[in-house]
Amino acid sequence: MNASASPSAGESASGSSGGSAGGSVVRLGALVPLTRPGWVDAGRQLLAGLELAAAEVNDGGGVGGRALELVVRDTAADPERAVAAVEELAGLGVAAVVGEYHSVVARAAAARADALGMPYLCSSAVLDALTEGPTEWVARLAPAQSHGWRTYADFLLGAGHRRIAVAIQPSAYWASGTRVLRERFAARGGSVVEIGVGIGVEGTSVQGLCDALVGERSTALLLLVGYPEPAAAIVRAVRGDRRLGEVLIGAPAGQPEFAGWAEALGGDGAGIPFLRYLPERLGPLGERVRKELRERLGEEPSFVAFEGWDSVTVLAEVLRSHGTERADIAAAWPRVEVEGTRGPIRFSRTPGIGVWQWVWAPVRVVDRDPADITGRFRVVHGEDVL
Repeated sequence: MNASASPSAGESASGSSGGSAGGSVVRLGALVPLTRPGWVDAGRQLLAGLELAAAEVNDGGGVGGRALELVVRDTAADPERAVAAVEELAGLGVAAVVGEYHSVVARAAAARADALGMPYLCSSAVLDALTEGPTEWVARLAPAQSHGWRTYADFLLGAGHRRIAVAIQPSAYWASGTRVLRERFAARGGSVVEIGVGIGVEGTSVQGLCDALVGERSTALLLLVGYPEPAAAIVRAVRGDRRLGEVLIGAPAGQPEFAGWAEALGGDGAGIPFLRYLPERLGPLGERVRKELRERLGEEPSFVAFEGWDSVTVLAEVLRSHGTERADIAAAWPRVEVEGTRGPIRFSRTPGIGVWQWVWAPVRVVDRDPADITGRFRVVHGEDVL
């Protein structure tokens, strides 16, 4: 492991010097939620993908003979902490910044990167308005929220749901997702009811949420809340309420993707559809990376780990082909094309989105199989988009 400039707790540098010449390195800053209230399961998966790709780049000779080094900073789902990290990383001389899972955190990081002239490749955050306006400095691999959540709305509508409820906490991300759902349902004569959960005087208790679901006669409840809590508590309450036996629980943000979900909920966590950005079947590259990630993680990798691997692989190609100057990296977004684990990756401009966007990673709606909640996912809706 290469050393960074005095990393503190929760902050580290990683990479392999194998295959590179001399002591010179090319540094990438990496933003990852590794402590609560961040989704730590997602952060662990993201970091595994970032680190595996960096190690493979270095085993293959690095970047022009220079080792690729990740300088990791824990955002803990805190936008202000992310802004400070971007500023620090810029001062440390990183060529670019990569990573982050939480949309509101990535939005803060993207705004600061744009202001500083720092290339930033966002791995996993999906909020459409990642920046206030068009920028040349920021690109994104994850599909935009409007694209994925429309797919999820279509799944619900196709399954016959016309009146759904969302258990929601205050957040720009949850509010944006609700708007997407509401617009899609309104176009088909459906409706979306919001039930605020557990924060402030207007927050509804878990029992109050169950009572509201009965009163609203909603046929589905979506968990637009934090993970693991209060999401797990809501699932247990709804599953245990005989009045709600026919209500579908859904989680478009992907909480059931992570192993901790199955550990916390057991059988109650099965059959809860969520968005997953993986094809139904991986190609040869994806399968190879999946095996390497599984060995590194000690569990099956989530789609977030693949996003991490793809992100560093894209940046490594940019660095090799266009150099390590920040302006040259940003100028390369529309010209780079890389074979990723989930298909060919290239960036373009998309209406309504200010960053360079991969259009699109595969989007599917899946759930955990009740017959094997820890190891098997069922595809319930979606087509590969490569």
